Amino acid sequence: MAEKYQHLFLTESFVSDKYKQSSKQGKPPFIPERNRANHSKKLIEKFAVIWEEKKKLQEDRSAESIPTRDGTYLEFVSGIDADLITKSLENISKGIRLLNIREVIIDDKKQVRATVYIPNGMEGFFIKKVDDYQNKDTKTNKPKNAPLVESIEDVGIALLEALWTDKVELIPQDNPKWCEVWLNVDSDTKTIEQEIAKFIGVLKEGNISHKENYIVFPERAVILINANKNTLIELMLRSDMLAEYRSGQEAAGFWMNESAAGQQQWVEDLLKRLQIQEDSTIKVCILDTGANNGHPLLNPILSDADTITVDPAWGAADHYDGSGHGTMMAGIVGYGNFEEALADKNAILVTHKLCSIKILPPNTQAGTPKELWGAVTSQGISRAEIQNPEKVLLYCMAITSEEDVERGRPSSWSGAIDNLTFGDGENKRLIIISAGNVDDDALWKLYPDSNLLASVQNPAQSWNALTVGAYTKKVLVNDKAFDSHTPLAPNDGLSPFSSSSSTWEKKWPVKPDVVFEGGNILKAPDESFASHYDLELLSTSKKFATGKSFDTFNATSAATAQASWFAAKVVSEYPNLWAETTRGLIVHSAEWNETMFKQFKLNGNKTDIGKLMKIFGYGVPNLEKAMYSSESGLSMIAQESIQPFIIKDSTASLNEMHFYKLPFPEDVLIGLGSLKVKLKITLSYFVEPGAGEIGWKDRYRYQSHGLRFDVNNVGEKEEEFKKRINVLAREEDEKLQNNSGSGRWVIGSVNRSYGSIHSDFWEGTAAELATCNMIGVFPIIGWWRERKHLKKVETKTRYSLIVSLETQKEDVGLYTAIKNMIKVPVEIEIKS
Repeated sequence: MAEKYQHLFLTESFVSDKYKQSSKQGKPPFIPERNRANHSKKLIEKFAVIWEEKKKLQEDRSAESIPTRDGTYLEFVSGIDADLITKSLENISKGIRLLNIREVIIDDKKQVRATVYIPNGMEGFFIKKVDDYQNKDTKTNKPKNAPLVESIEDVGIALLEALWTDKVELIPQDNPKWCEVWLNVDSDTKTIEQEIAKFIGVLKEGNISHKENYIVFPERAVILINANKNTLIELMLRSDMLAEYRSGQEAAGFWMNESAAGQQQWVEDLLKRLQIQEDSTIKVCILDTGANNGHPLLNPILSDADTITVDPAWGAADHYDGSGHGTMMAGIVGYGNFEEALADKNAILVTHKLCSIKILPPNTQAGTPKELWGAVTSQGISRAEIQNPEKVLLYCMAITSEEDVERGRPSSWSGAIDNLTFGDGENKRLIIISAGNVDDDALWKLYPDSNLLASVQNPAQSWNALTVGAYTKKVLVNDKAFDSHTPLAPNDGLSPFSSSSSTWEKKWPVKPDVVFEGGNILKAPDESFASHYDLELLSTSKKFATGKSFDTFNATSAATAQASWFAAKVVSEYPNLWAETTRGLIVHSAEWNETMFKQFKLNGNKTDIGKLMKIFGYGVPNLEKAMYSSESGLSMIAQESIQPFIIKDSTASLNEMHFYKLPFPEDVLIGLGSLKVKLKITLSYFVEPGAGEIGWKDRYRYQSHGLRFDVNNVGEKEEEFKKRINVLAREEDEKLQNNSGSGRWVIGSVNRSYGSIHSDFWEGTAAELATCNMIGVFPIIGWWRERKHLKKVETKTRYSLIVSLETQKEDVGLYTAIKNMIKVPVEIEIKS
């Protein structure tokens, strides 16, 4: 067996260069040709009707002493299959705010609709835009404001549908339902609290039931109300603070199947072999149904003080009217593979402990079925951190919503997860979330293709969370009663329970990020389906007091529990890892297997790789690779901070890039000649979410910033590489002839560009890779730069860069050679 070493850490081994990206001419917006006089006349007449309707509404409601908002909600509409210049619909200094942007499909054609709030006194703002459009700009000789005005097909007072950004059929009718209200709020914390208090006053005035909890994002706050259609319309007439309405989310149920026979001697034997690292600072916090820490195997690693609940009325223990989901999660999070631990006769070292956070009420608990789940999750995490101020905490959550996540669109819950992971920019958190399950006989009849239609569930579309799907190696059943049955999934194939992001829009992250064992299911000759504990994962039972020490469970919950144990093992080896780095190492260690390609008839081309990633993410993580290097396969890790943007002369622009010249042992690699070596790079960082339906494009992007990496080509010199990726390294108007070398990468620059973790690899000869040691990490656009009034432009942010070299030949001495080079400071030429 090859000797194991700790990974190599690079400290301040980069040079910061001022950065400007190459200008890429995107597809210009399509705007219909207009007759200037006729179009101006039509729009001005529309505005005249709008303001007359507003005046009459206020007069009528005032006569009846009914509270009425001051401003007006307008809906702007594009032409069919045309664009709307939405960034010009907002003027923050005048209080004119773009609230949401939606695309609707009419006869298979797209139409863009935007809702805009106009404060009292600003009624003439857009009328002046149209008036000016009738004149030409003396410099350009083109009509003023032409792109905006010509992109507007129609405008009118916004109806309920203009604020409802979920599916229209989810709008409550006569019977009230829980709905999310997204408020347009100031960015100052004190002002936000005042504005929310003001809005709650409006709710109370209108006798509208609401939850006390709320979630805050940049420029948005979310509160849950119980309302029918008429109530939502009335609220639009009363409040100036609305940005959008959405359907409230409901948490999914949990799964439990037949349990393995409990055997008390297993427990006693394992207890004798346990070695608990009592001074460990690492705890995995399980956000679930609670956990019964009276179980003999949980008691040593889950104290009473660490069984927490967000509501004392619920209690902290795993409620008995449920499946025991939280207790089963705790068993695997604590011990990993139970079957291996029980079969092993050696000592078992447990390097982390647990914290159980009950965020779901008992099924018998009185109360409403809807919650603002982002707020509940935040409360649970806050309680855990108050309880464990000096601990390194990881978070595990296998609770998801079965409701549609709108093809990857951020929700209040996923946005809250992104807020929690980002923290204050320094104290970040790793949250590991299940992708959500497929549990439907009708879909299983079409397995595996049907799993492609089952969307990853809310909040697993979170950009920053590690989202876990499921594959399976469980195909053997030792039970003659099921001899006529066959396992539905093949060995190493997609677990029948695992969902995917195959139907999502391209702009959203690819989910899941990785897959772990999720179990299998049996198919009978009559094409019915049956569960069996041989195809599930063994864990601790909440009913241990009855002599039933173990239960089995499956699906992405079980996979997420394993991922959390995996993460804890990595952090136990490297207690100073950033959350971004832990996530990065898990993804970096992952690989696909041959079955994954064969099952979906995929090849190695980049189109097929993109499809594969939406099903299996980056593949199955390898604990040895995540934790250790060897002479023939080593990883280097840089944990650094970068300032993506800067303000200069009142203009916000890209600021810096980081240039790395890594210590590759050129002579060793050249000496290996044609030996194949794999270079793998993973870049992991967290974004600050700009939640809300405007967070899709232009200045309203969801992500605060983005980062990308590139590597010099074979034979590409330092100056050539810098010029290729950085405009500021070029002479004025200098044109480049060299190509990007993107074809060498297996995943490709497009497939790896989504979300906030980017990983890719390529294989070449050792001699080719000898000089491919230059890496550029550079920023791309985000709302920090585009929305200057939020004063985040010059924010610094962290990232983790992981670089590995790997070859199948064991006696190459790569690790020792690079380690010796790192001891000598890496010199990078800095040109004046």
